[in-house]
Amino acid sequence: MQNATTSSTAPTAGNWASIGVLGLIWGGTFMVVAVALRGYGPLTVACARTTLGALALLGLRAALHRPWPALTPRLLKYLALIGVLNTALPFALLSWGQQYVPSAFAGISMAALPLFVLPLAHVFSDEALSTRRLIGVIVGFTGALVLIGPGVLRIGSGWEPLGQVACLTAAVSYAIASIMTRRCPPIDPIVLAALTLAVGSAVLIPAMLLVEGIPGRAAPVQMGAIVFLGLFPTALAALLRVTVIRSAGSVFMTLVNYQVPLWSVLCGALILSETLPLRFFAALALILCGLAISQWASLTRLWSRPAA
Repeated sequence: MQNATTSSTAPTAGNWASIGVLGLIWGGTFMVVAVALRGYGPLTVACARTTLGALALLGLRAALHRPWPALTPRLLKYLALIGVLNTALPFALLSWGQQYVPSAFAGISMAALPLFVLPLAHVFSDEALSTRRLIGVIVGFTGALVLIGPGVLRIGSGWEPLGQVACLTAAVSYAIASIMTRRCPPIDPIVLAALTLAVGSAVLIPAMLLVEGIPGRAAPVQMGAIVFLGLFPTALAALLRVTVIRSAGSVFMTLVNYQVPLWSVLCGALILSETLPLRFFAALALILCGLAISQWASLTRLWSRPAA
């Protein structure tokens, strides 16, 4: 069956700029989530950032007079699934997991996202998995196994192994959502980002009220962290992400994952004073090596671009 989208085009300068901005924003997100969790429960953090992000983008859509799409059954299916898999589920998993693992771990786990995207894109989208990319996936998965470490086999020893699994499961959820975003029927990027965040909010609000109740006031730092999460790594990042995937492809979008773990490690170590085990850095090296192998053609095009 013919996909609703066309095959990948050469990334524009705007695409590359968006990748740089997203790397910085998402790399620092895990540190901000760690701060927010000091005053709120994980579902409250996930729900608040999703709801604020949805309201911000819905307001932007209204201000720009972007038209609503025809809500066909096929489009509604995509909106519902992307909303759950790209916002509600991964936001909740990351917030919950970060109660038990360093923020740097959550950031490094996001580096494994392309390793899930590549095989999925080969099967379900228009971006083929070559032998070189397959080798990169294998090397990167080795890094993901090193990142988790042997503790995952000792579930009874505490919550940290489950927190690690939650972070990596969030990466899988993002990967599936990325492919679905690529295949989604034609729709304005702002409207798509706004509606999928609204779906995530609709899922998380009752979950938050049922499990954690109505949130109260917290310290200004924690409340500020919630607002920051809703506006920047949620609303702005969702808009940039949708735009890049729809124009340059889900595989190109994975280039942001080179930067995310680096920024998350720096923020965790320098600002939160997190102490990281040696295996974190070994895992980061393997994952980045796998990404470099799988994305070699994109990197070559980047460095061979003539100066403006």
